[in-house]
Amino acid sequence: MSPELLKANLRKQLSGDIAELPDEYITGSDEGLLRLTTMLDEFRSARNIMIYHSVEREPATPEIAKTALAMGKTVAFPYCYRGGIMNARIVGSLDELRPAMLGIPAPQETAPIIAPEELDLIIVPALTYDRAGYRLGYGGGYYDRYLCGVTAFMAGLARSRLITDELPRQPHDIAVDCVITEDAVMRITRE
Repeated sequence: MSPELLKANLRKQLSGDIAELPDEYITGSDEGLLRLTTMLDEFRSARNIMIYHSVEREPATPEIAKTALAMGKTVAFPYCYRGGIMNARIVGSLDELRPAMLGIPAPQETAPIIAPEELDLIIVPALTYDRAGYRLGYGGGYYDRYLCGVTAFMAGLARSRLITDELPRQPHDIAVDCVITEDAVMRITRE
């Protein structure tokens, strides 16, 4: 089976698994993710952070973004264009976000762009991660294109119940530098 088909099947399976997670687990997981993410050395020292706005049962990110803003950090969110193109746009408050592509809250198109090389930390979305830091994304390829060549520290947020030993990989897949769950920070060592 091709990696694309494997990933598509896994996306379907994981979507079902996520829907079945108990609400109490989601709430506790979000609290642990907030605590461990904001305690991360790379978070504390970062001046410029890019973070996504979570939707539905994704690991919650609004409180992480609010913490970064309260600490005086520059916070950017992805702004997506058709065709898999994305940039990072700066906001001063989460109130500046509006539903955009696929209903995901995003900055206005007039918000200032921050160049990828100016980012210190990127928090990368995924359905889940494996123990080597590879992600199963949503299939649009936006982050695969954006992360290619960035030097920022990349962190993935995942619920511990969804972490897997190994995900199918393709040559363009990029591993994050650490995976944060509600229980632990898994730093990825490169071979």
